[in-house]
Amino acid sequence: MMWGYWGGTGGWFGPILMLVFWVLVIGGIVALVRPFARPQATAPDRAQEILRERFARGEISRAELDDLQRGLGAK
Repeated sequence: MMWGYWGGTGGWFGPILMLVFWVLVIGGIVALVRPFARPQATAPDRAQEILRERFARGEISRAELDDLQRGLGAK
């Protein structure tokens, strides 16, 4: 007797394994690509953010903020 494409697996096990295989393949590709797809904050951007936070908390004055931003090359 010849075993059909699904015959040796009980008829339902093969399609489930195929689905699991493709889910793992696609999930692996997504996991590998995702870190590179997200925009990353650059060091100067983070430095600007920290300076604005310190100014908002009152830790530095407006003049100090301006001086420090000029040192970072800010606009």
